[in-house]
Amino acid sequence: MSNLISIVEQEYADRKSALPEFKAGDTVNVHVKIKEGNKERIQQYQGVVIQRKNSGNGESFTVRKVSNGVGVERIFPAVSPFIDKVELIRKGVVRRARIFYLRDKKGKSARIKESKKTEK
Repeated sequence: MSNLISIVEQEYADRKSALPEFKAGDTVNVHVKIKEGNKERIQQYQGVVIQRKNSGNGESFTVRKVSNGVGVERIFPAVSPFIDKVELIRKGVVRRARIFYLRDKKGKSARIKESKKTEK
């Protein structure tokens, strides 16, 4: 039983380490595995991270995008087996950990400044 728990914990740790470093305000592209009948495909969901919640195995993050003029938010568990990979598209500059104020904004006012830091 103890051996089984350590295998599960190791698998969670591997999934967690596969995630890039990102925070609220960053734009990410989440590759999600979708199962339709007996076929499996990967769908991309790109948007702004509006929050990261909890830590450890219960960690999740919420991604918001605007599709056809309608705001769509999706919550992803960080260690979900349905997440194939997460790509960091752009680092944003925000001063809050949860940026729910984006829900009330539209168009240009909903933009987030991009970080000017260069990776070395």
